[in-house]
Amino acid sequence: MCGIVGILGSEPVAGNILEALKRLEYRGYDSAGIATLENGRIARRRAAGKLKNLEAALDAEPLFGHLGIGHTRWATHGRPTADNAHPHLNGQVAVVHNGIIENFRALRDELEAKGHKFTSETDTEVVAHLVDDAIKSGLSPSDAVAASLPRLKGAFALAFIFEGEEDLLIGARQGAPLVVGFGAGERAGELYLGSDALALAPLTDELAYLEEGDHVVLTRQGAKFYDESNQPVARKRIRTAASAFLIDKGNYRHFMAKEIHEQPEVVARTLAHCLDLAAGTVALPFELPVDAASLPRLTIAACGTAFMAGLVSRYWFERIAKLPVEIEVASEFRYREAPMEKGGLMLLISQSGETADTLASLRYAKKCGQKVLSVVNVATSTMARESDVAALTLAGPEIGVASTKAFTCQLALLACLALAFGKARGTVDAKEEARLVAALMAVPGLIAEALKREAAVETLSRDLAKARDVLYLGRGTSYPLALEGALKLKEISYIHAEGYAAGELKHGPIALVDSDLPVIVIAPRDKVFEKTLSNLQEVAARNGRIILISETGAVDHLGAEGEEIGMPEMAPDFSAIVYAVPVQLIAYHTAVFMGKDADQPRNLAKSVTVE
Repeated sequence: MCGIVGILGSEPVAGNILEALKRLEYRGYDSAGIATLENGRIARRRAAGKLKNLEAALDAEPLFGHLGIGHTRWATHGRPTADNAHPHLNGQVAVVHNGIIENFRALRDELEAKGHKFTSETDTEVVAHLVDDAIKSGLSPSDAVAASLPRLKGAFALAFIFEGEEDLLIGARQGAPLVVGFGAGERAGELYLGSDALALAPLTDELAYLEEGDHVVLTRQGAKFYDESNQPVARKRIRTAASAFLIDKGNYRHFMAKEIHEQPEVVARTLAHCLDLAAGTVALPFELPVDAASLPRLTIAACGTAFMAGLVSRYWFERIAKLPVEIEVASEFRYREAPMEKGGLMLLISQSGETADTLASLRYAKKCGQKVLSVVNVATSTMARESDVAALTLAGPEIGVASTKAFTCQLALLACLALAFGKARGTVDAKEEARLVAALMAVPGLIAEALKREAAVETLSRDLAKARDVLYLGRGTSYPLALEGALKLKEISYIHAEGYAAGELKHGPIALVDSDLPVIVIAPRDKVFEKTLSNLQEVAARNGRIILISETGAVDHLGAEGEEIGMPEMAPDFSAIVYAVPVQLIAYHTAVFMGKDADQPRNLAKSVTVE
């Protein structure tokens, strides 16, 4: 959510900042801006809307400074207007900010009482005023930032430049990620700040991550890190492979389409990382942080699509490993003060590894004496670094806001985890392990087969685009997929959709069924297949429009009219990973037919780093 870039360079930086911001578009935003130091004075350009608007402003009035900061903003406090866009200025200070300053009203009241005048509706502007006020009291810019940070409550990443300071760029983080990059070769001596490594990938592959509560002072002599007590600390410099992931849409219209079609490859990569394909056994690349055999219960927490992945995995952990599972929406769990048995295990799922509510759940669990295992897609993320064990999905950067390949990679890894727990708990013998591993190894090929059904999905979606409401149904692991399908359709087409367990149809949702309501049913040939078809008879009796996603020819068993997205035959154990594909394609093609931006849906952000 939001994106920060800062460059202390040896040539004009505005162009590189703009290009870096483009690589952060996947995070979601509704305005953008850049500020540079021009002959000792701060100059800025801001625009509402997409980066092309900021680019036009820069073309009309170029910036030539060698020091600058840039930002893509996703509105929290204040409307998405140019006046509310970052950077924010006051006196000698310009600042960009990711996150939320929770106590900004109290700080603003205090500063207004001193005579400060505010020009925006944002919480961020108070930071510029607070630091400028400290400078006016006689502190240096570095000391002013150090003195101001403890007064800020909330989650934030910040980057500052100052008038008259051509050799000073300051960054700070609390609850939101920030990374320092170090120039080399012809860029030796340059320093960078970014929300993540992807933003800085063309500029450098040598990075250092700020820890929680850190701030960093960058000059052309180097980087000095300080902890939350303002004490000097060393932060490890690492090499990153982020530059290898610089990607474009290729021949696809949207990143989302490209990422849907990448799933056979990335799911295979994730499975190969967790299975011994030659031996047909599970072989995790990490040690479990607990004794799985004696573990009484597993607690899972996540948000959004990652929560849906957790819901699917609950069936696997309980069915395969006979391990009781509690699953929590992280944004609720963090405030429930739930008692947790010391020595237990919490499993957290997040694509970015920076999701604020999930990260807060991690810290609560550790405070309660839990071991923490995180499933994340970013090895250098905060969650990965703070967990006892980080289990990595190998999806690569996911640019589309609506998660697709990250979701199926999460499912693949969670399936391997469930199998590993089953093996450790003695609920899976060698024969069953071989069978389940074979079923998993078949999944990438089955996904490729499912993608061949895209033409049928496209035809159905053309009519679905006319609907006002859509109902998704499923049983077993298809119930979480029904929830995920409804979420995807809402996210990118803005059609109202709901997902239900098919057995719950008669307990309320059936009241909505009429000839205008499409009912999408996810029904692999598993042990509840016949029960799902029975539920569909209730829909057919009320003239509901049935769209059945099942193995080819299954619609013939319905005994009523219905449309079909025919799927390949497969073992039912991990069918959820494969059946996710038509669910994603339905949402994508429906949105495209409606003329929506499938990659950057309104009001949404890729990485939710604030509550």
